[in-house]
Amino acid sequence: MDISGKAAIVTGSAVGVGRATALELARRGANVVINYTRSEAEALQTAADIEALGAQALVVRADVSQDDQVRDMVRRALDRFGSVDVLVNNAAITRFVDFRDLEGLTEEIWDRILAVNVKGVFFCSRAVVPHMKEQGSGCIVNISSVAGITGVGSSIAYCASKAAVINLTMAFARTFAPEVRVNCVAPGFIDTRWHSARPEAKDYEGLKERVAQGTPLARVCTPADIAQAVLSFIEGADFATGQTLVVDGGGLMRG
Repeated sequence: MDISGKAAIVTGSAVGVGRATALELARRGANVVINYTRSEAEALQTAADIEALGAQALVVRADVSQDDQVRDMVRRALDRFGSVDVLVNNAAITRFVDFRDLEGLTEEIWDRILAVNVKGVFFCSRAVVPHMKEQGSGCIVNISSVAGITGVGSSIAYCASKAAVINLTMAFARTFAPEVRVNCVAPGFIDTRWHSARPEAKDYEGLKERVAQGTPLARVCTPADIAQAVLSFIEGADFATGQTLVVDGGGLMRG
């Protein structure tokens, strides 16, 4: 897909992987909807950076777990840009709960994680697909996690939600074909502010070093690494759909 002049929605794009992906899209000439829920200042900065690259940006506050807000975001994107050609389902949340602390993983935590990480992917995809199918083309990339493959991560609920994203990717790929391709990127540990909330992150530099030593490529993943993988599905994998690409420096191979 040549994305110059196309329009993309990147959920959770004020910071981290979403921001990096939005900027990469803009560098290739795409106009981008910057979505956020709380990080308004960061969203506005990302939009300014996109416009400095010569692309257009639309900032939309929307909770992806709320279907009405998602549909409104898509309507605003269509009103502004006339199309939605790319959707990157990046928005996600977690809570750090020890796997052994079953009582600590409350119903409230379960509901919120599944609402954002799973229902959000479904709501956003459902909202854009009719337009993509009508125009005859479209690309969706979901962001999962190696936690959805290994069952190891910040909490049992988070791992389950990311496994669901991988399953949704395959279900969507079958359902939305042939007009719309749907693929997935599964990162490992990413050097973002998210991980500063980890209980073991008091020595964050030490944590990163331990993670790096556990990967054959001997470094931790950055948001730019994931953005590069996302763009590879959008621009350079025209015959790939329903696939999940693990991007973790080879850490999964070491178990």
